[in-house]
Amino acid sequence: MFSSFSFPGLIYAITPDQADTQRLFLQVRAALEAGVRLVQYRDKISTMAEKLRRGRALNQLCRDHGAQLIINDDVVLSIATGAAGVHLGGDDGSIRDARRLLPPNSIIGASCYNDLSLAQAALADGASYVAFGACFDSPTKPAARRVSLGKLLSFRAALGPDTAICGIGGITCDNVFQISNIVDSVALISELFGSQAAPSTPDQIKNRIQQLRAAPALP
Repeated sequence: MFSSFSFPGLIYAITPDQADTQRLFLQVRAALEAGVRLVQYRDKISTMAEKLRRGRALNQLCRDHGAQLIINDDVVLSIATGAAGVHLGGDDGSIRDARRLLPPNSIIGASCYNDLSLAQAALADGASYVAFGACFDSPTKPAARRVSLGKLLSFRAALGPDTAICGIGGITCDNVFQISNIVDSVALISELFGSQAAPSTPDQIKNRIQQLRAAPALP
């Protein structure tokens, strides 16, 4: 593992595919005002020029609230926006190369799906944290590989208490209690921000964050 990393809170907000830039900024601002301190900019619909504009603005917005911005899938965009780091999926390039290219102490996350060996390799190559999922059925990625709660527990035991682990996929106010004592952070897209057809309002986002924090963990 490259260095010790700790999530700054339970909630890791991941931006939705939102064509309305102003609405996107209002949604992220609401999450930040509710205390979220780690945001991932994930955008599968915008042009590269628009991603750069959005990414720089979101990075400044995060900094204004004492938060950090992670860029999904793109090391070059992370560098260009001045973000705190990058999150890489299985087909998004080498963690070793990312560690070499990014500024020192950058945060690098790795998607490990339901595979412990991927997580062990990612940490050995310099990942700051590993993400497992889908933990539940995911509206964002309906075909995503599932990781059972039993497997998640075994991964925590194998990686140890000091490894930063994130759960992702289908996590809601109604099921977060099942994994909040296993993972350090939960990555949320639709549960926070809704969908393009039914985007969450700033007040809805703040209320959901309050509910997520209030959910009791399993003993």
